Amino acid sequence: MASFYLHVPSTLRKFSLPASSNGATSPSQAGGPVIMELPLDKIRRPLMRTRENDPQKVKELMESIREIGLQVPIDVLEVDGVYYGFSGCHRYEAHQRLGLPAIRCKVRRGTKETLRHHLR
Repeated sequence: MASFYLHVPSTLRKFSLPASSNGATSPSQAGGPVIMELPLDKIRRPLMRTRENDPQKVKELMESIREIGLQVPIDVLEVDGVYYGFSGCHRYEAHQRLGLPAIRCKVRRGTKETLRHHLR
């Protein structure tokens, strides 16, 4: 069996990927952000009411997601087992409008102080 090594510059951010595709690894168990599928209804969107998405961009994303799937996960902050999304608004809305139950997320663990910082 051959071994493959990938040389990655040390300036890149380190992140973990769960071994299984069911999202069994949580960010609290890993050393950095984790890519996982989360149900849309488990992600709190505290800034959704303060912003309006570009309908054309949402429509284009819907077509792209339908055709090739989501290419870039949304960023989610996990604080005490609760997931908060502050970015990826167009991708999130496209998933909602397509009726998809879950979205791929890059989840990082944070503190209540980190959450307060995002809510400012």
